[in-house]
Amino acid sequence: MAEDQTTAQRPDNAGGGKAIRPALALLGALAAGEKPSAALPGAVAVELVHDFSLLHDDVIDDDRMRRHRPTAWTVFGVPSALLAGDALVALATAVITEVPGEPGRRAGVLLSDALQRLMSGQTDDLAFETRMDVTFADYLDMAGGKTAALLSCSCSIGATLAGGSEWLVLGLAEVGERLGLAFQLVDDLLAMWGEPATTGKPVLSDLRARKKSAPIACTLEARGPAVDRLREYLASTGPVDDETLRDLAPVVEAAGRRRVEDEAARQLAAAEQTLTDLSLPPAADAQLRTMARYITRRDR
Repeated sequence: MAEDQTTAQRPDNAGGGKAIRPALALLGALAAGEKPSAALPGAVAVELVHDFSLLHDDVIDDDRMRRHRPTAWTVFGVPSALLAGDALVALATAVITEVPGEPGRRAGVLLSDALQRLMSGQTDDLAFETRMDVTFADYLDMAGGKTAALLSCSCSIGATLAGGSEWLVLGLAEVGERLGLAFQLVDDLLAMWGEPATTGKPVLSDLRARKKSAPIACTLEARGPAVDRLREYLASTGPVDDETLRDLAPVVEAAGRRRVEDEAARQLAAAEQTLTDLSLPPAADAQLRTMARYITRRDR
């Protein structure tokens, strides 16, 4: 056991995450016509908040692996993992409050709003565990808080720190909101039908975990004996047998996969249209579009 803990604590340069949120913050400054370095406090803050949310999510979801390594709570215990998450969000707030003047104040408001929405989304996600009436619209509202809020903040906080106009900040917030929803929808598709070598999770992992992900929420809106069997399974407890998963997987795929794919594509198209409307400097526009397509790739 001691050997496993030592291994888990060893610094590792591999699998450190995609750094999507800080990258978006830096590009926000570029969109405002300033150097990306103007957004460094915002980039640091949104990544700290993201890591805080992961530490807490792993405890809430009982996840034992993160980025192909044991999760913090499995190595150090639940109290230490939660306290580490709390420390990260406190540090994120401190980083932003150190920025002087009106840009710092506005950035602090953005971060505070994102945190409140994130907590609300996480609360809704927890409530889904005992609900059998979750709709796709409910899911999108939840994902808007749990995932899209921080990506929206990431896109807009850099422009705010760089002194961008209110119109630019609002536009970039809209871009981040759309990308956040597309990102979460694609994540849910990958959690059902992605390659385990890429996702780090087994095929049908959300179905196995009885999670009301986007494809499953879509399926719950349908009717019929097959959907009734899905509801019974989601309401059950105890071990999951592979035969049940093989029986239910085609039901979810038929009712939910195409709808989720179409919604992810719609959100991406809306984000790209907003970028067009903003008429950003060419370098910022090109890099934000590259990020948008990367975020919504099916093989990431």
